[in-house]
Amino acid sequence: MQRLASSRIGSRATHQFASTRGPRTARETVAATPIRVLRAVEEVRRWRRPHMMNHRSVGLVPTMGALHEGHLALIRAAARENHHVVVSIYVNPAQFGVGEDLASYPVTWDADTAALARLDRELADDGGNLGRISAVFAPTTPEMYPSGFPGQAVDSKGSFVTITPVAEVLEGASRPTFFRGVATVCMKLLNIVQPERVYFGQKDVQQTVVIRRMVQDLMVPAQVVVCPTRREQDGLAMASRNVYLGTRRRQVGLALISALRAAENAYRGGETTRRVAILGAAHAACEAVLGAQRGLKPSERALFEIDYISLADPDSLQEVDTVDLSKGAVLSGALKMLPVEDPQEGEDLGHSDGPPVRLIDNIMLPPKSS
Repeated sequence: MQRLASSRIGSRATHQFASTRGPRTARETVAATPIRVLRAVEEVRRWRRPHMMNHRSVGLVPTMGALHEGHLALIRAAARENHHVVVSIYVNPAQFGVGEDLASYPVTWDADTAALARLDRELADDGGNLGRISAVFAPTTPEMYPSGFPGQAVDSKGSFVTITPVAEVLEGASRPTFFRGVATVCMKLLNIVQPERVYFGQKDVQQTVVIRRMVQDLMVPAQVVVCPTRREQDGLAMASRNVYLGTRRRQVGLALISALRAAENAYRGGETTRRVAILGAAHAACEAVLGAQRGLKPSERALFEIDYISLADPDSLQEVDTVDLSKGAVLSGALKMLPVEDPQEGEDLGHSDGPPVRLIDNIMLPPKSS
Protein backbone atom coordinates (compact mmCIF):
# COMPACT_ATOMS: atom_id res chain seq x y z
CA MET A 1 0.00 0.00 0.00
CA GLN A 2 1.44 3.34 -1.04
CA ARG A 3 1.22 6.15 1.50
CA LEU A 4 0.98 9.86 1.02
CA ALA A 5 3.68 12.34 1.90
CA SER A 6 2.64 15.52 0.15
CA SER A 7 1.31 18.32 2.32
CA ARG A 8 -1.75 18.41 0.06
CA ILE A 9 -4.08 15.48 0.75
CA GLY A 10 -7.41 16.69 -0.56
CA SER A 11 -7.10 15.88 -4.25
CA ARG A 12 -9.37 13.78 -6.40
CA ALA A 13 -6.89 10.96 -5.74
CA THR A 14 -7.97 10.96 -2.12
CA HIS A 15 -11.63 10.87 -3.17
CA GLN A 16 -10.94 7.91 -5.44
CA PHE A 17 -9.27 6.01 -2.56
CA ALA A 18 -5.88 5.91 -4.32
CA SER A 19 -2.53 7.61 -3.96
CA THR A 20 -0.29 9.23 -6.53
CA ARG A 21 1.93 11.14 -4.11
CA GLY A 22 5.70 11.16 -3.78
CA PRO A 23 7.92 9.75 -1.00
CA ARG A 24 7.31 10.79 2.61
CA THR A 25 9.64 13.29 4.22
CA ALA A 26 11.38 12.32 7.45
CA ARG A 27 9.31 14.70 9.55
CA GLU A 28 6.52 16.69 8.00
CA THR A 29 5.17 19.76 9.79
CA VAL A 30 2.70 22.53 9.15
CA ALA A 31 4.79 25.40 7.76
CA ALA A 32 6.39 27.71 10.34
CA THR A 33 4.94 25.74 13.26
CA PRO A 34 5.91 22.75 15.39
CA ILE A 35 2.65 21.02 14.42
CA ARG A 36 3.49 17.58 13.07
CA VAL A 37 1.65 16.12 10.09
CA LEU A 38 1.14 12.40 10.61
CA ARG A 39 0.01 10.25 7.69
CA ALA A 40 0.18 6.67 8.97
CA VAL A 41 -1.38 4.86 11.92
CA GLU A 42 2.03 3.71 13.14
CA GLU A 43 3.32 7.29 13.09
CA VAL A 44 0.48 8.36 15.38
CA ARG A 45 1.13 5.47 17.75
CA ARG A 46 4.83 6.27 17.95
CA TRP A 47 3.97 9.91 18.66
CA ARG A 48 1.35 8.99 21.25
CA ARG A 49 3.35 6.44 23.28
CA PRO A 50 5.65 8.79 25.25
CA HIS A 51 2.79 11.16 26.07
CA MET A 52 0.87 8.28 27.56
CA MET A 53 3.89 7.20 29.62
CA ASN A 54 4.39 10.79 30.82
CA HIS A 55 0.70 11.16 31.74
CA ARG A 56 0.14 13.94 29.22
CA SER A 57 -3.48 14.16 28.08
CA VAL A 58 -4.54 14.27 24.44
CA GLY A 59 -7.69 15.80 23.00
CA LEU A 60 -8.90 14.74 19.54
CA VAL A 61 -10.91 16.96 17.16
CA PRO A 62 -12.14 14.84 14.21
CA THR A 63 -12.83 16.82 11.00
CA MET A 64 -13.21 16.30 7.27
CA GLY A 65 -11.28 19.49 6.59
CA ALA A 66 -12.75 22.67 5.07
CA LEU A 67 -12.22 24.12 8.53
CA HIS A 68 -14.38 26.97 9.77
CA GLU A 69 -14.77 28.85 13.04
CA GLY A 70 -16.88 26.03 14.46
CA HIS A 71 -13.95 23.62 14.12
CA LEU A 72 -11.55 26.18 15.58
CA ALA A 73 -13.82 26.61 18.61
CA LEU A 74 -13.58 22.85 19.24
CA ILE A 75 -9.78 23.04 19.01
CA ARG A 76 -9.71 25.94 21.49
CA ALA A 77 -11.83 23.89 23.90
CA ALA A 78 -9.48 20.92 23.51
CA ALA A 79 -6.42 23.12 24.16
CA ARG A 80 -7.93 24.40 27.38
CA GLU A 81 -8.36 20.89 28.74
CA ASN A 82 -5.47 18.83 27.31
CA HIS A 83 -1.69 18.94 27.06
CA HIS A 84 -1.81 18.00 23.37
CA VAL A 85 -4.44 18.47 20.65
CA VAL A 86 -4.66 16.24 17.58
CA VAL A 87 -6.80 17.42 14.66
CA SER A 88 -7.74 14.74 12.15
CA ILE A 89 -8.42 15.79 8.58
CA TYR A 90 -9.91 12.95 6.56
CA VAL A 91 -12.77 12.97 4.04
CA ASN A 92 -14.34 9.66 5.03
CA PRO A 93 -16.04 8.08 2.00
CA ALA A 94 -18.16 5.86 4.26
CA GLN A 95 -20.08 8.96 5.39
CA PHE A 96 -21.34 9.52 1.85
CA GLY A 97 -24.11 7.49 0.28
CA VAL A 98 -24.03 6.30 -3.31
CA GLY A 99 -24.50 9.38 -5.51
CA GLU A 100 -23.83 11.92 -2.73
CA ASP A 101 -21.33 14.78 -2.98
CA LEU A 102 -18.03 13.00 -2.23
CA ALA A 103 -16.33 14.04 -5.48
CA SER A 104 -17.21 17.71 -5.01
CA TYR A 105 -16.76 17.93 -1.23
CA PRO A 106 -14.69 21.08 -0.48
CA VAL A 107 -11.02 20.23 0.02
CA THR A 108 -8.90 23.09 1.35
CA TRP A 109 -5.68 21.68 2.78
CA ASP A 110 -3.62 24.84 2.30
CA ALA A 111 -6.29 27.05 3.91
CA ASP A 112 -6.83 24.51 6.68
CA THR A 113 -3.16 24.29 7.65
CA ALA A 114 -2.85 28.08 7.49
CA ALA A 115 -5.82 28.39 9.86
CA LEU A 116 -4.27 25.83 12.22
CA ALA A 117 -0.96 27.71 12.17
CA ARG A 118 -2.71 30.98 13.07
CA LEU A 119 -4.72 29.31 15.80
CA ASP A 120 -1.65 27.65 17.29
CA ARG A 121 0.06 31.03 17.57
CA GLU A 122 -3.08 32.37 19.25
CA LEU A 123 -3.05 29.46 21.70
CA ALA A 124 0.63 30.09 22.48
CA ASP A 125 -0.18 33.69 23.45
CA ASP A 126 -3.13 32.69 25.65
CA GLY A 127 -1.94 31.77 29.11
CA GLY A 128 -5.23 30.08 29.93
CA ASN A 129 -4.55 27.01 27.80
CA LEU A 130 -3.13 23.74 29.04
CA GLY A 131 -1.83 22.78 25.61
CA ARG A 132 -1.58 23.56 21.90
CA ILE A 133 -2.04 21.83 18.56
CA SER A 134 0.59 19.10 18.47
CA ALA A 135 -0.35 17.09 15.40
CA VAL A 136 -2.58 16.80 12.36
CA PHE A 137 -3.53 13.25 11.42
CA ALA A 138 -4.17 13.23 7.67
CA PRO A 139 -4.41 9.63 6.47
CA THR A 140 -5.34 8.15 3.12
CA THR A 141 -8.31 5.85 2.63
CA PRO A 142 -6.04 2.78 2.20
CA GLU A 143 -4.48 3.69 5.56
CA MET A 144 -7.87 3.92 7.26
CA TYR A 145 -9.35 0.87 5.52
CA PRO A 146 -6.44 -1.60 5.35
CA SER A 147 -8.61 -4.44 4.00
CA GLY A 148 -9.89 -2.17 1.25
CA PHE A 149 -12.74 0.31 1.32
CA PRO A 150 -15.94 -1.80 1.48
CA GLY A 151 -18.17 0.59 -0.42
CA GLN A 152 -21.06 2.92 0.31
CA ALA A 153 -24.06 0.72 -0.43
CA VAL A 154 -26.39 -0.44 2.33
CA ASP A 155 -25.44 -4.08 1.71
CA SER A 156 -21.68 -3.48 1.52
CA LYS A 157 -19.57 -6.13 3.22
CA GLY A 158 -16.82 -5.12 5.60
CA SER A 159 -15.92 -4.24 9.17
CA PHE A 160 -18.42 -1.69 10.45
CA VAL A 161 -19.60 -0.20 13.72
CA THR A 162 -23.39 0.06 13.76
CA ILE A 163 -25.25 1.78 16.60
CA THR A 164 -28.98 1.11 16.52
CA PRO A 165 -31.72 2.20 16.87
CA VAL A 166 -30.43 5.74 17.51
CA ALA A 167 -28.69 5.86 14.11
CA GLU A 168 -31.82 4.78 12.22
CA VAL A 169 -33.98 7.85 12.84
CA LEU A 170 -33.79 11.48 11.61
CA GLU A 171 -30.69 11.72 9.40
CA GLY A 172 -30.37 7.94 9.48
CA ALA A 173 -33.80 7.49 7.93
CA SER A 174 -32.79 9.50 4.87
CA ARG A 175 -29.14 8.44 4.79
CA PRO A 176 -29.08 4.79 5.94
CA THR A 177 -25.29 4.33 5.76
CA PHE A 178 -24.27 7.72 7.14
CA PHE A 179 -23.97 6.92 10.84
CA ARG A 180 -22.46 3.53 10.10
CA GLY A 181 -19.69 5.49 8.39
CA VAL A 182 -19.46 8.04 11.21
CA ALA A 183 -19.31 5.44 13.99
CA THR A 184 -16.81 3.27 12.11
CA VAL A 185 -14.36 6.09 11.36
CA CYS A 186 -14.69 7.58 14.86
CA MET A 187 -13.97 4.20 16.44
CA LYS A 188 -10.90 3.90 14.21
CA LEU A 189 -9.72 7.39 15.18
CA LEU A 190 -10.27 6.70 18.89
CA ASN A 191 -8.30 3.47 18.62
CA ILE A 192 -5.48 5.15 16.70
CA VAL A 193 -5.08 8.35 18.74
CA GLN A 194 -6.29 7.02 22.12
CA PRO A 195 -7.35 10.44 23.37
CA GLU A 196 -8.61 11.21 26.83
CA ARG A 197 -11.26 13.45 25.26
CA VAL A 198 -12.86 13.81 21.84
CA TYR A 199 -14.67 16.99 20.76
CA PHE A 200 -17.82 17.47 18.65
CA GLY A 201 -20.17 20.35 17.91
CA GLN A 202 -23.79 20.45 19.02
CA LYS A 203 -24.93 21.23 15.46
CA ASP A 204 -24.57 17.55 14.60
CA VAL A 205 -26.72 16.50 17.54
CA GLN A 206 -27.50 13.00 16.29
CA GLN A 207 -23.82 12.37 15.71
CA THR A 208 -23.08 13.31 19.31
CA VAL A 209 -25.77 10.94 20.59
CA VAL A 210 -24.49 8.11 18.38
CA ILE A 211 -20.86 8.59 19.46
CA ARG A 212 -21.78 8.85 23.15
CA ARG A 213 -23.77 5.64 22.86
CA MET A 214 -20.88 3.93 21.06
CA VAL A 215 -18.33 5.04 23.66
CA GLN A 216 -20.60 3.90 26.50
CA ASP A 217 -21.66 0.57 25.04
CA LEU A 218 -18.25 -0.46 23.65
CA MET A 219 -16.34 0.64 26.78
CA VAL A 220 -14.14 3.17 24.99
CA PRO A 221 -11.94 5.00 27.55
CA ALA A 222 -12.58 8.50 26.23
CA GLN A 223 -14.81 11.38 27.29
CA VAL A 224 -17.10 12.82 24.59
CA VAL A 225 -17.19 16.62 24.90
CA VAL A 226 -19.96 18.47 23.06
CA CYS A 227 -19.48 22.20 22.43
CA PRO A 228 -22.17 24.74 21.48
CA THR A 229 -23.10 25.29 17.84
CA ARG A 230 -21.21 28.17 16.25
CA ARG A 231 -23.32 30.40 14.02
CA GLU A 232 -22.89 33.14 11.46
CA GLN A 233 -24.11 36.58 12.52
CA ASP A 234 -27.49 35.95 10.87
CA GLY A 235 -27.95 32.66 12.72
CA LEU A 236 -26.97 30.10 10.06
CA ALA A 237 -25.15 27.19 11.69
CA MET A 238 -21.55 26.98 10.49
CA ALA A 239 -20.91 23.96 8.27
CA SER A 240 -18.36 23.03 5.63
CA ARG A 241 -21.14 22.41 3.11
CA ASN A 242 -22.37 26.01 3.39
CA VAL A 243 -19.91 26.88 0.62
CA TYR A 244 -22.27 25.14 -1.80
CA LEU A 245 -25.12 27.58 -1.14
CA GLY A 246 -24.24 30.68 -3.08
CA THR A 247 -25.85 34.05 -2.42
CA ARG A 248 -29.49 33.31 -3.33
CA ARG A 249 -29.85 30.03 -1.44
CA ARG A 250 -27.76 31.26 1.48
CA GLN A 251 -30.45 33.73 2.54
CA VAL A 252 -33.35 31.33 2.08
CA GLY A 253 -31.48 28.64 4.04
CA LEU A 254 -32.18 30.67 7.18
CA ALA A 255 -35.70 29.21 7.02
CA LEU A 256 -34.53 26.23 9.09
CA ILE A 257 -33.21 28.10 12.12
CA SER A 258 -36.17 30.49 11.90
CA ALA A 259 -38.55 27.52 12.06
CA LEU A 260 -36.72 25.95 14.99
CA ARG A 261 -36.72 29.24 16.88
CA ALA A 262 -40.47 29.60 16.29
CA ALA A 263 -40.95 26.16 17.81
CA GLU A 264 -38.62 27.03 20.70
CA ASN A 265 -40.67 30.15 21.40
CA ALA A 266 -43.83 28.07 21.46
CA TYR A 267 -42.23 25.85 24.11
CA ARG A 268 -40.72 28.62 26.20
CA GLY A 269 -43.27 31.39 25.91
CA GLY A 270 -46.47 29.49 25.28
CA GLU A 271 -45.94 27.12 28.19
CA THR A 272 -46.82 24.23 25.92
CA THR A 273 -45.26 20.79 25.97
CA ARG A 274 -47.43 19.30 23.22
CA ARG A 275 -45.80 18.10 20.03
CA VAL A 276 -48.57 19.37 17.77
CA ALA A 277 -48.23 22.92 19.06
CA ILE A 278 -44.42 23.03 19.10
CA LEU A 279 -43.88 21.49 15.67
CA GLY A 280 -46.89 23.32 14.26
CA ALA A 281 -45.07 26.59 14.85
CA ALA A 282 -41.98 25.28 13.04
CA HIS A 283 -43.88 23.97 10.03
CA ALA A 284 -45.86 27.21 9.74
CA ALA A 285 -42.64 29.24 9.66
CA CYS A 286 -41.08 26.98 7.01
CA GLU A 287 -44.19 26.98 4.85
CA ALA A 288 -44.38 30.78 5.00
CA VAL A 289 -40.86 31.06 3.55
CA LEU A 290 -41.49 28.35 0.98
CA GLY A 291 -44.77 29.95 -0.08
CA ALA A 292 -43.09 33.31 -0.57
CA GLN A 293 -40.35 31.72 -2.70
CA ARG A 294 -42.88 29.90 -4.87
CA GLY A 295 -44.48 33.24 -5.61
CA LEU A 296 -41.27 34.59 -7.13
CA LYS A 297 -39.99 34.15 -10.66
CA PRO A 298 -37.59 31.22 -11.24
CA SER A 299 -34.80 33.75 -11.84
CA GLU A 300 -35.27 35.09 -8.30
CA ARG A 301 -36.34 32.22 -6.07
CA ALA A 302 -34.63 29.45 -4.16
CA LEU A 303 -36.74 26.41 -3.34
CA PHE A 304 -36.21 23.72 -0.74
CA GLU A 305 -37.74 20.52 0.53
CA ILE A 306 -38.42 19.79 4.20
CA ASP A 307 -36.93 16.41 5.07
CA TYR A 308 -38.00 16.41 8.71
CA ILE A 309 -38.69 18.59 11.70
CA SER A 310 -38.41 16.55 14.87
CA LEU A 311 -39.25 16.73 18.55
CA ALA A 312 -37.37 13.92 20.24
CA ASP A 313 -36.13 12.48 23.50
CA PRO A 314 -32.58 13.82 24.15
CA ASP A 315 -31.18 10.37 24.99
CA SER A 316 -32.83 8.05 22.47
CA LEU A 317 -33.88 10.55 19.76
CA GLN A 318 -37.22 8.79 19.58
CA GLU A 319 -40.11 11.10 18.73
CA VAL A 320 -42.23 12.31 21.66
CA ASP A 321 -45.83 13.49 21.78
CA THR A 322 -45.25 15.51 24.95
CA VAL A 323 -42.00 16.96 26.31
CA ASP A 324 -40.89 15.37 29.57
CA LEU A 325 -40.28 18.48 31.68
CA SER A 326 -37.61 16.73 33.73
CA LYS A 327 -35.51 16.02 30.58
CA GLY A 328 -36.43 18.59 27.96
CA ALA A 329 -36.19 17.56 24.31
CA VAL A 330 -34.22 17.90 21.08
CA LEU A 331 -35.81 20.07 18.43
CA SER A 332 -34.12 19.40 15.10
CA GLY A 333 -34.67 19.60 11.38
CA ALA A 334 -33.23 19.11 7.92
CA LEU A 335 -33.87 20.98 4.69
CA LYS A 336 -32.69 20.10 1.21
CA MET A 337 -31.84 23.26 -0.71
CA LEU A 338 -32.55 22.55 -4.38
CA PRO A 339 -30.30 23.81 -7.19
CA VAL A 340 -31.07 27.29 -8.51
CA GLU A 341 -33.62 26.91 -11.32
CA ASP A 342 -32.72 29.86 -13.53
CA PRO A 343 -29.17 31.00 -12.76
CA GLN A 344 -28.33 34.50 -13.91
CA GLU A 345 -25.16 35.50 -15.70
CA GLY A 346 -22.40 36.08 -13.16
CA GLU A 347 -24.51 34.86 -10.23
CA ASP A 348 -22.72 33.30 -7.27
CA LEU A 349 -24.10 29.76 -7.25
CA GLY A 350 -21.66 28.42 -4.67
CA HIS A 351 -18.97 25.75 -4.73
CA SER A 352 -19.24 23.26 -7.63
CA ASP A 353 -21.98 25.40 -9.23
CA GLY A 354 -24.44 24.85 -6.42
CA PRO A 355 -25.48 21.19 -6.17
CA PRO A 356 -28.31 20.22 -3.79
CA VAL A 357 -27.34 21.11 -0.21
CA ARG A 358 -28.59 19.42 2.93
CA LEU A 359 -28.86 21.79 5.90
CA ILE A 360 -29.31 20.43 9.41
CA ASP A 361 -29.71 22.26 12.70
CA ASN A 362 -31.12 21.80 16.18
CA ILE A 363 -32.08 23.53 19.39
CA MET A 364 -32.04 21.87 22.79
CA LEU A 365 -35.26 22.54 24.70
CA PRO A 366 -34.23 22.72 28.36
CA PRO A 367 -35.99 20.98 31.24
CA LYS A 368 -38.59 23.03 33.11
CA SER A 369 -39.25 23.08 36.82
CA SER A 370 -42.66 21.65 37.63
